[in-house]
Amino acid sequence: MRFYQFAGVIGCTTAAFISITPIQVEAATFKVISGVTSIDRDHEDILKNIGLTLTDTNNTVAPIPSNYLVGFNIDSATNFTFSDEGGFTPLSGTIEHTGSVTFNDKITVGDFSIGFAPGRTVTGASGFVLRDTLSLNTILFDLSIPKPVAFDGENLTISDVKLLISPEFATILKNPDLSGLFAGTARVDAQVAAVPEPDSVLAVLAAGAALLATRFYTRKIKST
Repeated sequence: MRFYQFAGVIGCTTAAFISITPIQVEAATFKVISGVTSIDRDHEDILKNIGLTLTDTNNTVAPIPSNYLVGFNIDSATNFTFSDEGGFTPLSGTIEHTGSVTFNDKITVGDFSIGFAPGRTVTGASGFVLRDTLSLNTILFDLSIPKPVAFDGENLTISDVKLLISPEFATILKNPDLSGLFAGTARVDAQVAAVPEPDSVLAVLAAGAALLATRFYTRKIKST
């Protein structure tokens, strides 16, 4: 039997095997690549009650939705990944932002980073935090468990995330009793991209190598 005849038999056998093998659908991994995180207008009023008045913004963007207070652009340094298992399961990384806000003409915070911080004990918190990386370099708010989360394969929307004043921020404000106080809500509207699984990459490489080998042997047989 010649090589191309053998290859034909193997190809038919493989096709028959594939046709009767059930398809296993596995959870996919995605990475946030861009978008906007917005803060609602109630945030400004709540902070006013504890003596913080918003006096300036810099490098911010239009919020989503438009009736929110301010938006912060999701930066390309973001490496936050999640799985679509169960709808939305965070895996690793942080969501990085650009933009800053100033309170009382003297406290400027911004370039916020959202990520997981183990060991957080604030009641109602998820373990995710919003950290200022511009000036104070500390956690400003603990974040509640997000709900609802909407994901269509390309766009991720996380709504109604409660901002809870962190113990660190309460200390800076010289009022420890503020720790855990509700200070408004945040919303993340992000565009995402699928992260290739290592097995998928290897499978593509293997398929490419097999195709090249087949062409090489076919040409070799034809030339003999």
